[in-house]
Amino acid sequence: MSPAVVPPVGARIRQARLERGTSLRALAREIGMSASLVSQIETGKSQPSVSTLYAITTALGVSVESLFDVRESAVASPPGATPATVPHALAADPGRRIGPLVGAEGRETLELDSGVVWERLGRVPGAETDFLLVTYRPGGSSSGSGALMRHPGTEYGHLTSGELILTLGFEEYTLRPGDSVCFESTTPHRYRNDGEVPAVGVWFVSGDVQ
Repeated sequence: MSPAVVPPVGARIRQARLERGTSLRALAREIGMSASLVSQIETGKSQPSVSTLYAITTALGVSVESLFDVRESAVASPPGATPATVPHALAADPGRRIGPLVGAEGRETLELDSGVVWERLGRVPGAETDFLLVTYRPGGSSSGSGALMRHPGTEYGHLTSGELILTLGFEEYTLRPGDSVCFESTTPHRYRNDGEVPAVGVWFVSGDVQ
């Protein structure tokens, strides 16, 4: 299958912001960031952390899932940005089904600035669920600043390799291969990998905003 260009995540954030008539400064105020940093994210000069990505999508009233969707005619890559690719069969409208089989080489991927990689494992149209293979690289964290994050939804995770530290409210847990977690994502939380090998697991976040 011939590859199709996938716009960088910043371009997709900008498109979502423009579609909702939200100015750059208004978005920056709502998420507590500078307008210049939001602009750098949109132009691909800076990549958001997990916590920043959730803050932006919550403010815009879209799901993180929607950032994987490709609308070739509507979203243009910013100058100088390096696009990723996915097989052409996956680069359809946002209502498409991903699956029932998704090959290892056919996953859509988001790489975040805080050392976290999300790979989409599937999608059923109309389902409010992010179904992801998540990799925390050594030193990676869901928050580059160390702050805890909150977002809509219920979170389920299963670690398959490596070790991950979860801060959940006032508690801290160590996840090892075979361990699972589940909690309301509105509870302040943060993941980090203090180890020397990647921490990899399968995550579901259901009931995200649309």
